[in-house]
Amino acid sequence: MTPFTLRPVTPADLPAFHAVMMAAGMDPRSSWTRTTLQDLERSLFGPGAGGVVAVQAGELVGVVGFRPDGAATLTLNKLATLPRVRGWGVGRALVAAVEETARQGGYGRVLLAVSQFNLDVLPFYAALGYRRTDEPYAHASPHSPPPIVLVRSLGGVG
Repeated sequence: MTPFTLRPVTPADLPAFHAVMMAAGMDPRSSWTRTTLQDLERSLFGPGAGGVVAVQAGELVGVVGFRPDGAATLTLNKLATLPRVRGWGVGRALVAAVEETARQGGYGRVLLAVSQFNLDVLPFYAALGYRRTDEPYAHASPHSPPPIVLVRSLGGVG
């Protein structure tokens, strides 16, 4: 395993960020596969939003985005890693980076949604302390089945 580093996403990363998402192997029925560069730009660079990329030897190998949803919640989205780096801790490190961003921003919890077409990732999030909630996902695609919503409390508010 070659080491990787994490850094904030920049606008110049958008094409590579998108490429990692598309290489992640999401089911073609998922709204994920219809994400455009313009969608990414709006999601990653809107007010309070951002992202983190994992870089190995100059190549993006993992990505994640986040955006605020109210005063207490930071929503994690678009977590993806290249299949060849799975099991290296890249996804875990990206989730931890979003959680740290949430803590520093005064958010009490991190929320995320899992597509009905990607349920294999539920054990990954459960191992990181995420639990199912019945609350709706504000950013759900109306063209897809309702996602599974997961939350992890960071203590304090939320």
